[in-house]
Amino acid sequence: MKKKLGFYSIVLLTINSIIGTGIFLSPGAVVAKSGDKALLIYSFAAIFAAVLAITFAAAAKYVSKGGAAYAYTKAAFGDNLGFYVGITRYIAASIAWGVMGTGVVKTVLSIFKLDSSNLLLVTVGFICLMGILLAINLAGTRFLEIINNLSTLGKVGALITTIVVGLGIVLFTQVNEFGNIHTLTDATGVPLGYNMDISSWVMAVIAAFYAFTGFESVASGAEDMEEPEKNLPRAIPLAIAIVAAIYVGIVGVAMMINPQAIISTTEVVALADVFSNPIIRSVIILGALVSMFGINVAASFHTPRILEAMALQGQIPVFFAKRTDKDFPVVAFFITIGIAILLPMAFRFDMTSIMVLSSISRFIQFIVVPLAVMVFYFGRERGQALQDVKKNFVVDVIIPGIAVILTVVLLYNFSWTQQFTIVLEDGSVLPNTFAIVAMVIGYIVLPFILMIWQHMRKQTQEQMIEK
Repeated sequence: MKKKLGFYSIVLLTINSIIGTGIFLSPGAVVAKSGDKALLIYSFAAIFAAVLAITFAAAAKYVSKGGAAYAYTKAAFGDNLGFYVGITRYIAASIAWGVMGTGVVKTVLSIFKLDSSNLLLVTVGFICLMGILLAINLAGTRFLEIINNLSTLGKVGALITTIVVGLGIVLFTQVNEFGNIHTLTDATGVPLGYNMDISSWVMAVIAAFYAFTGFESVASGAEDMEEPEKNLPRAIPLAIAIVAAIYVGIVGVAMMINPQAIISTTEVVALADVFSNPIIRSVIILGALVSMFGINVAASFHTPRILEAMALQGQIPVFFAKRTDKDFPVVAFFITIGIAILLPMAFRFDMTSIMVLSSISRFIQFIVVPLAVMVFYFGRERGQALQDVKKNFVVDVIIPGIAVILTVVLLYNFSWTQQFTIVLEDGSVLPNTFAIVAMVIGYIVLPFILMIWQHMRKQTQEQMIEK
């Protein structure tokens, strides 16, 4: 028997996949958008994440195969839509992994006072990071599980320590700066969060929600988990609840101790600038580094397995599902690592542009997967879902329906113009060519070419069988 991830390791993997750089590097972005409403914004984002997490967990009980959104879509709606969701999600996840790797390298360079804009330094650091992740995965699932668990406990420990110390400071010094948030203003002199309209609320919730994403990819590695149809539906919501409590706690503490610092700091690890104590600052910086490394470990586990899942289900050559004697998907990993390295390099590590692909792919999943769960409930899938499933109308229909409605509302109110334009210092607006090209290639050109190739391959196989 090959070693597989148990329930608690799945919980830790989910937490590790969610908590990355954002809560350490830029928690002030949400505060700057919403002012004293920041905790409410994070609570709304947590509710949205919880709704989606329950939906993905419900899908996992119907489909135990790896691939996450790809497997669910294929089971519910057939090969073509499944292939499109799978390939777009795979490309976006690979690029997102490259973005996270870039973030680790640039942050480490900045912490050690090196030039984080130096393309050579970033490239060398990036390749070194990928080499370390390759070595961890080659060592087998057991070793990866240990590294994943330790990195998760490390980042969670750093955040909980920060919350406890922060609350201790407030309680023992009787100093609470939370009310000072009302005196802070934006660049135009308007108080933070003043007179927010629905669009402002939506953008703030989305900004906070991105700190919760990552749970949707965990089931990609279901083939390497013990009883995924039972453990994933319990593990994902539990992980979301833990992360939500940590996020609300850390943002609340930061706003009570030094709201000005969390918004205006120029430090790389923004959260560290809230505290003046050097020991606490060191704990936070170390936690940030562990967190960034940990989320890359998680990405190195589930991203290649999207490609492997497509191979196992016969939509791409089975060669891509080849594993080592330690049960490591070696071919899928090397292809994924190539995309994760080369595409960010092609964009000269411009993180803003290439993150558009990842963002859009998530919204596609957040509509398709809830619809798939409802299809499973009413028994109209393509015969690929598990049949002995305990169905629940609230979990399998009501909550997925709410997920679809919330996603559509967010998409409608989302500021797409900001994603595909660049505002120069003189105020002029230019199209973000890199972002537009990445979206067209990733969501139209490449899937179309691959679908034609797949169709031709299938025809060739049928002709060979006939002969």
